[in-house]
Amino acid sequence: MKTDKLDKAFSIYIRTRDTVDGVGKCCTCGKITEFKGGHCGHFISRRHQATRFNEKNCALQCVSCNTYNQGRQYEFGLFIDQKYGKGTAERLLIESRQVCKRGKVEIDTLTDYYKKEVAKLKAEKNL
Repeated sequence: MKTDKLDKAFSIYIRTRDTVDGVGKCCTCGKITEFKGGHCGHFISRRHQATRFNEKNCALQCVSCNTYNQGRQYEFGLFIDQKYGKGTAERLLIESRQVCKRGKVEIDTLTDYYKKEVAKLKAEKNL
């Protein structure tokens, strides 16, 4: 099942969540990163469907860390444990091994949910 629209809505949500006035810090190197030039980085690769759309698995990353440095997974794991509590990265790893198949209804529901969440964040942040 294609998740292109969901991927886009989720990416916009994560990048909006992790920026203030369109600017945030890369979760792995700390580089100041703009919303438009930043990526929705995944601690556990997107190929693992069980964690692909888990908000704790994702954060704003600069292009260099996400693309050219394979996501800097070790540093990403440290960031996750610092932000959400020790052991969170390990729990995400365990969760990523679960079988997860999403149907059209679930994908459409999640897409709508993240579009609404982006609208809420934009209103809260006056964007």
